[in-house]
Amino acid sequence: MNLFDKNDRFNIANLVTYLNITMGVMAIYFIVKGDFFTAIVLAWIGGACDIADGKLARKYNLSTEFGIQLDSFADFLSFVVMPAFLLFYAVKQYVGISGVEELVLGLVFIWYIINGLRRLVEFNLKVDVGEVEKFFEGVPTPLGAILLWILYLLTAYGIIGSGYIIAILVTTIAWSLNSKLKIPHP
Repeated sequence: MNLFDKNDRFNIANLVTYLNITMGVMAIYFIVKGDFFTAIVLAWIGGACDIADGKLARKYNLSTEFGIQLDSFADFLSFVVMPAFLLFYAVKQYVGISGVEELVLGLVFIWYIINGLRRLVEFNLKVDVGEVEKFFEGVPTPLGAILLWILYLLTAYGIIGSGYIIAILVTTIAWSLNSKLKIPHP
């Protein structure tokens, strides 16, 4: 294993991406157990990994098609699926939804996950290895995750007390992932 070999599937950039995936899986485990705090800490560690893997790939010329695809799979898990699980389980716990409201919210989160996956696939079809655009078209999935985490906080602190309101807001965020909005690249 050579940490700085572009063709090694376990180079330093990819290892950091694998760590992001690990954080996402562990976060889902803690969400299901009802330990939202630990899940959020793990999610933020995953977010730091997402920033670091790209910087490492560019700095050490490790960008490859494999790395781009791996990063998108990590983003899908950590910034699409995991935050959707977090907010859904949080609304169930803090708001106490059931019946039709729970079904509607569940369908909205499935829609969010589909939109997040679509956004990542579209991004991969447009990106060239090692290139970074000045602007994202549409809300990037990490920003979508942050918006869901804000909704989590608003729910946890009792500011939003309706699954239907969460459903409307999540639908708006899902739309924004594939919109024509221009978001500056950090």
